[in-house]
Amino acid sequence: MTAADTLRSRGLRLTRPRRIILDVVRSTDTHPTAASVYRRVRRKLPRVSLATVHRNLRQLATQGLLVERSAADGMRFDGNTGVHDHFTCVACGRIYDVPARPRSAVRRRMASSTAFEVFDYRMEFYGRCGACRRRRTRSPLTRHQRRTYGRQEP
Repeated sequence: MTAADTLRSRGLRLTRPRRIILDVVRSTDTHPTAASVYRRVRRKLPRVSLATVHRNLRQLATQGLLVERSAADGMRFDGNTGVHDHFTCVACGRIYDVPARPRSAVRRRMASSTAFEVFDYRMEFYGRCGACRRRRTRSPLTRHQRRTYGRQEP
């Protein structure tokens, strides 16, 4: 489905900036930041503002057309709205999509061992990607930081 069709199906106005922003995020698997989306959109719309890009990214995420996700370096946007998990390379910072494990088994296991009713969850993996391993790129993190990478502080 094209960006225009997607926007129309959600009842959103089909503005040129909104269409281009959606196309930019969907055309990459790098999970871009708002700043990198802004740089790419400016190639096509030199007068677009960073505020316009931010506002549209948030609106597209709210409508479920993009996924907004928190990363160590700030908010990232994912054009892949299907069920999947993520792997973050702690050496280069790249985020990769990873096929999800069967969701129902994990939810059942959680429900049987706790009193929780799980509607959804997200699995995050951290390590070094194949390219960084081949280059023997070391993680800039200490051993303790690598063990706790991605965990929320209480």
